[in-house]
Amino acid sequence: MKAKTGVLLINLGTPDSPSVGDVRSYLSQFLNDPRVIDIPWLLRKILVNLIIVPFRAPKSAKIYKELWDEKGSPLIYHSENAAELLQKELGDEYKVHLAMRYKNPNIVDVLKDMRKIGYSKLVVLPMFPQYASASTGSALDLVMKEVSKWWVIPEMKIISQYYDHPDYIDAFVDRAQKYNLDDYDHVLFSYHGLPTRQVDKVYDEGLCEEKHCENEITEENKFCYKATSYATTRLLAAKLGLEEKDYTVCFQSRLDQKWLEPFSDKVVEQKAKEGAKKLLVFSPAFTADCLETIIEIGDEYQEIFEEHGGEKVQLVESLNDHPKWVNCLKDLVLN
Repeated sequence: MKAKTGVLLINLGTPDSPSVGDVRSYLSQFLNDPRVIDIPWLLRKILVNLIIVPFRAPKSAKIYKELWDEKGSPLIYHSENAAELLQKELGDEYKVHLAMRYKNPNIVDVLKDMRKIGYSKLVVLPMFPQYASASTGSALDLVMKEVSKWWVIPEMKIISQYYDHPDYIDAFVDRAQKYNLDDYDHVLFSYHGLPTRQVDKVYDEGLCEEKHCENEITEENKFCYKATSYATTRLLAAKLGLEEKDYTVCFQSRLDQKWLEPFSDKVVEQKAKEGAKKLLVFSPAFTADCLETIIEIGDEYQEIFEEHGGEKVQLVESLNDHPKWVNCLKDLVLN
């Protein structure tokens, strides 16, 4: 039976290898994206190509070498495993394709293959539960630009976010079951950071800080990354039986000080100074383990915590190929 519906799963991407050259190529493509660094074109080119990439690539390559294992990049093989399991769940009427927004397998080539197959319907599903212009927005932007060139454009279903999907929440709760929450002094929910100007752009009037994003989801802030990060945390905390005093929402991987606060590394430092000995850290914006979870949280935050008197930072693994995560993807495709 020929598949009638093509499903395109999209994750962020990773260098083709941990070599300096491949890391430089990846960083250049990633950071030159105007949705990632949203400043005037000429200034972005100077900043990225003459300052950030030349100095950051050698340092990042060393970190990627720590991340790489015998199977390659965890983000790639975890995403591939999820795609394969989703294919089994969907059956022959669907064909699942996996692409990365940056590097390989790249969206443009994967879409060329999908066009040749001639599907009656396309489902585009970025693997980012909370919408952000720099992740979901960028991926969908590129997909729409490519598909707009097709002479025949099939029916399309685009999924922008699903942070409140029950199976997504339950999958993270299941991941936490291997840890006794009572053994930890505090829980962190660490999300990838964004420049504050990017969440401000969600609103026609006013700034994000004026929209009560820490407390509620409204029609106005429903696509604000800060608001949905806090909403995700409330859903997880309720399932885990955590009270507000038990946890902190924070944001990691910042490039400068004008990013969403509080900063995860500073929270780790502060908790150690307050006497905490064990921290449990979720990173719900990532559905596949990667540099930001395994290295940044698992290694770098461990060093910060120990330096200031703490003992253990325990990362709760990402969803990877968890059955409930695969079921979440299936439900999003079908319903």
